[in-house]
Amino acid sequence: MSSLNLFSLAGKKAIVTGGGRGLGLEMSKALAGAGADVAMMYVSSDKTHDTAAAVAKEFGVVCKAYKADMSNVEQVTATLEQIFQDFGKVDVFVANAGICIEGPAETFDMEDWKRIFDVNVHGVFACVQSAGARMLKQGKGSIILISSMSGLISNRPQPHCGYNASKGAVTMMTKCLAQEWATRGIRVNSINPGYMMTEMLKDVAGANPSLKDKWEEYTPMGRLGNPDELNGTVVYLASDASSYVTGAQIYVDGGYTCV
Repeated sequence: MSSLNLFSLAGKKAIVTGGGRGLGLEMSKALAGAGADVAMMYVSSDKTHDTAAAVAKEFGVVCKAYKADMSNVEQVTATLEQIFQDFGKVDVFVANAGICIEGPAETFDMEDWKRIFDVNVHGVFACVQSAGARMLKQGKGSIILISSMSGLISNRPQPHCGYNASKGAVTMMTKCLAQEWATRGIRVNSINPGYMMTEMLKDVAGANPSLKDKWEEYTPMGRLGNPDELNGTVVYLASDASSYVTGAQIYVDGGYTCV
């Protein structure tokens, strides 16, 4: 078999939460480009149905959009059941949806703290529990949690305690699930991005250019990542090219965490 064939996702069914925009959209396209049918879960824009149709046409795969609020476990579970019915199975699950709320720890609103954890931790686990149960019946599957370098380091100069604590939980969730399911055919890994130049980050940097200067200063490569620079990693972890990789945290951060 050609080495490139190891990366093929032809015939695979993938789900990407937060798949309609930003990093999630780029990863959805990458999985579709490798041959997978993709279900995009979204919450904010019903235009995601048009986005999914465009991806389906571009790559010649099935791509559909499904709306669900990650903080609503019942809604998430019901939506996933619909996806399982429509797609028949799930081979790849990418838990990408997440939110970030900044603020000083001493005045941070507890409702905001709970909201972060409802989406970034509780919602992720609800998805993984549902998708994992399906994969365990199949005896095979790849779960990819999008954590962050912020689960390992304390960001500077912005105050990030709530977001970082949630991503630390996701990183540990990755390790625990990987160990628990390792002999049952399910691989669980995380991608831990650094600062990626999404539309959201562009807005933050535009409002405060000095922040972007600091982020670049602290990153050995001297630049922020492009949104498509997670694509190779997500295809690798989704495919048989990573068949002996589980419990790993892959930092795609321009070297930020190496210093």
